Amino acid sequence: MNKSIDFINKNIEDESTVVVAVSSGPDSMALLNLLLEVRNEKKLKIVIAHINHNLRDESKEEFEFTMKYAKKNKCEFEGILFDNYKTNSIENEARERRYAFFEDILKKYDSKYLLTAHHGDDLIETILMRLTRGSSISGYSGFKKISNRNGYTILRPLIFYTKDEILEYLEKKNIPYRIDKTNYSKKYTRNRYRLDILPLLKKEDKDVHKKYLKFSEELEELSSFMDNYINEKYDEVLVKNMINLTKIKKLDRYVIKQILYKYLFNIYKDDIKLIESKHIDIIIDSIFDEKSNLELSLPNEIIMQKSYDMLMVKNEVFSDNYKVELKRVTKFPCGRIEAIDNTDLTDNYVCHLNSENIKLPLYVRSKKDGDSMEVLNLNGKKKIKDIFIDEKINKEKRRNYPVVVDSDDNILWLPGIKKSKYDGLKSGKYDIILRYYEEENDE
Repeated sequence: MNKSIDFINKNIEDESTVVVAVSSGPDSMALLNLLLEVRNEKKLKIVIAHINHNLRDESKEEFEFTMKYAKKNKCEFEGILFDNYKTNSIENEARERRYAFFEDILKKYDSKYLLTAHHGDDLIETILMRLTRGSSISGYSGFKKISNRNGYTILRPLIFYTKDEILEYLEKKNIPYRIDKTNYSKKYTRNRYRLDILPLLKKEDKDVHKKYLKFSEELEELSSFMDNYINEKYDEVLVKNMINLTKIKKLDRYVIKQILYKYLFNIYKDDIKLIESKHIDIIIDSIFDEKSNLELSLPNEIIMQKSYDMLMVKNEVFSDNYKVELKRVTKFPCGRIEAIDNTDLTDNYVCHLNSENIKLPLYVRSKKDGDSMEVLNLNGKKKIKDIFIDEKINKEKRRNYPVVVDSDDNILWLPGIKKSKYDGLKSGKYDIILRYYEEENDE
């Protein structure tokens, strides 16, 4: 496991606090013990984050096992129980809730490192699955050794090794772990790749995982190059949130496709998976169609309209001027806001409000000319425009950055940036807690 240890030493600063996702399975237990091996030398504080998904009978025992192991090895332990899933897509919902939990722990311990136990076999499976169902160049690369998300870094030190090598390490070090029996059920797509296809590839080449890692890294480099180029062209063809058809027609088909994906991502966000290649092909056909006016129906009742030399979303919910009433969970262009029951967080990503001091309901909207806010601990008002400048928020992001207001349009909060005088944390008088999750097109 020398490569993993070198990776940890190179990418984690000494005297850091690290959060490691531990399920109690062999992969995460191996990762945890690699951290324990370097802990003293690097003076690391290790926080174990464990989730009981409450989907198997063994989940409770695994929770207890992980908690006891953390205590035995003098690590901080943070556990949570997930139940009452609200959607039919448990996998997607669990992933969203999982990362929300990790982010809470990272903020609680003021950590900037999250470590997960994805390994070489996982990378092969992910690449093959995406090749089968279709994806982008970035998607075909699987997942990265290092990725950034919401102000923290995700590290995957085990990416250099296979499952068998991890098991050998565990046996050699006599490290206990638990087995999730559902990993052997072919009911799940990933398991079919793992149990049926992966052994065939390894039979051809026992080091095939290294080839896939090289493939992944080269696609990452190509993707980075293409992203920079696409972003340049995107800025050239975009005019007031519409696509200039005269300009986009001059570009190669591949570049047009990527511009359209980028444009639609800003509309669909988490639902971008609803957009398939057939939708993109239809839009491209309409771009080059001789008809001056066309309308295309897209998923989620979105209408794409061609009008002479411009292409736009006709009924886009979130334009540069939007206003949406805050619900329990509210999504908008830059992320989402959730009403939560409690939290230990005190930063600008959380707002505490007293319903007696404001007029309900609350709204999230885009900024307006002349907007100003009475900033917490600052006498007088300050223009939102000046706050954006001070915080170095780029002009593109300012266009639809969320502004939380009450029904009298008093600005209560700039999520992630500033709180207003209405925040009641200091006085302890509040009955509403809002949490902001900034969305990024990451992985």
